[in-house]
Amino acid sequence: MTDSTPTQLTVAGATVPHLSDVLTPEAAAFVAALHRRFDPRRRELLQRRADRQLALDSGVRPNFPAGPAAGREADWQVAPTPADLLERRVEITGPVEAKMMINAFNSGASVFMADFEDANSPTWANVVAGQANLKAAVRRTLAFDSPDGKAYRLNDTIAVLMVRPRGWHLVERHVLVDGEPISASLFDFGLFFFHNAKELIARGSGPYFYLPKLESHLEARLWNDVFVAAQESLDIPRGTVRATVLIENILAAFEMDEILHELREHSAGLNAGRWDYLFSIIRKFRSTDLVLPDRGQVTMTVPFMRAYTELLVKTCHHRGAHAMGGMAAFIPSRKDAEVNERALAKVREDKLRESSDGFDGTWVAHPDLVGVAREVFDAVLGARLNQKERLREEVRVTADELLDFRVPGGQVTEQGVRHNINVGLQYLDNWLRGTGAAGIYNLMEDVATAEISRAQLWQWAHKGAILADGRRMGVELFRTLFDEELARLGGRSAGRLGDAADIMATLVESATFTEFLTLLAYDRLD
Repeated sequence: MTDSTPTQLTVAGATVPHLSDVLTPEAAAFVAALHRRFDPRRRELLQRRADRQLALDSGVRPNFPAGPAAGREADWQVAPTPADLLERRVEITGPVEAKMMINAFNSGASVFMADFEDANSPTWANVVAGQANLKAAVRRTLAFDSPDGKAYRLNDTIAVLMVRPRGWHLVERHVLVDGEPISASLFDFGLFFFHNAKELIARGSGPYFYLPKLESHLEARLWNDVFVAAQESLDIPRGTVRATVLIENILAAFEMDEILHELREHSAGLNAGRWDYLFSIIRKFRSTDLVLPDRGQVTMTVPFMRAYTELLVKTCHHRGAHAMGGMAAFIPSRKDAEVNERALAKVREDKLRESSDGFDGTWVAHPDLVGVAREVFDAVLGARLNQKERLREEVRVTADELLDFRVPGGQVTEQGVRHNINVGLQYLDNWLRGTGAAGIYNLMEDVATAEISRAQLWQWAHKGAILADGRRMGVELFRTLFDEELARLGGRSAGRLGDAADIMATLVESATFTEFLTLLAYDRLD
C-alpha cells in the first residue's frame, strides 16, 4: 500500500494520555493511507445498505444468492486455522479497559476478544487508552493498580487475543483525514495492526479480529482487501490476518457461504449473535406489521433463531471454519446463591444446546462463567480441539424458515415494556459517562442491549402492539411508562439520565426508525 499524498491527518480531539505513543507520525500515515484508499468503497457500501432497505420497504424478500458467482456448489475450504486458534472452547469478551482486560486474559478462557465496539464507550480517551492497553498487553507489560491498592498483572499463560474494531457505519470524529472524519473501522484496525502485527507474529500468534455488523459479502470483500493492503504495506505474509465474522444481521444470514468465501484466506469462522440479530430483524422489517414479543421470550430455541444457528454451524463446518456460539451475559452475585443457581442452570442449558448442535466454542462476559462453559464443552469435545468434522448434513434451512418470525405463545407485557425502558436508560447513562460494559440486574450489558430495547419500544409503539392485558401500545402509553421508569431511576438530574432520556425518547417517538442509536448519541460523548 503506497500513498504519496501528504498525511493531512488532524487530531480534532483533546490531548489525552498515551496519544503520542499511539498516534505516532508513522501510525498516522498508515491509517490515513488506509482511509484514503478504502473509505470511498465504505461509503458506497453504506449507500448499498440504504438501497437494500428501500427494496425491503417495498416488499422485496431476502433470499440466498443464486448463480455460479455465489460459489455455493463449489468445493472450497477456508485457509487452515492457525495453531493457537484451533481450540476456542470459551471466549471471553470485554472493553479495552486495563483492569477488565487483565481479568479477561487471566480468566482461563481460550480467547479474549478486546472490544472497541459494543462493549466500549468510544470517548476519545477510551479509544486512545484502549490502543495503548493492547500495545502493552501484546508485549506482556499491561498492568493496573487500583485505588484500593490491589495490583493487577498478566499471568504467564493468558488467553489468545482477538480485537473487534467498530463497524463500517461509524466514524472517529476526533481524527480527520483531508478534513473528513476517519472511518472508525479503519482507525481501530489500522492502529492495532500497525503497532502489534509483527510483535504478535514474533510471539507465535498473529493479528486476529472479530468483524461486526456486516450486512453482505461485499462488506466482507472490503475487509479482505484491507487485510491484503495492510499486510503488503508492512511486508507481512498474506493470510497472516485472521477474522471471525459476527453474523448479527438477518441479511448476512443469507450470505454466510459468500462471506466465508470472500475472507477464505483470512477467515477464522463465524459467530452467532442474539440481541443484535433480533435488532436487525426489527430494523430491516420496520415497514411490515412484524411485532416481536418481550425479548426475554425470544430465546435461541424459537424456530427462526434455531434455523439461523443450525445453518451457521453447517455452513462453517462445510467450509472448514469455526462456528462460535453466543453470549452468556450473567454476572454471578456475591450475595444471592439462589439467583446464581438459577442463572447458572440457564447458562449450562444454553451451552449444552450449543455444544450439542456442533458449535466449536462459545462466548461469556464474566470470568466466573468460564469454568461452567468450559466444563460443558470439555464434556462434548473431550481431547478434540473442535468439532468441525460434524458437518450437520441433515440440516436443511429455507429462506422461509429464516423469515418466519412467529414466536409460539409470545406476548408483549407491561413488564416487558418497563424492563426495556429501565435497562435502556441505565445503559445509556453508563455509556454517556464512558462505561461501555455495564452490569445491570446481574447481566453484563452493552450497546446491543440498548439497541434491542429501544427497537422493540419503537416497534410496539408504532405498530400498536396489543399488551397481554388487552391495552394497545402507542406513543402516549410509552411516554407514561417512560416517565415512571425515569423517576424510579432518580430522574433527569441523576448522572447522565437527562441526556439518556432525551436520546431514548427521540429514538422511540420518532415516526422514522433510526438505524443505530450510536449515530445519534455519539456527539454527546467527550
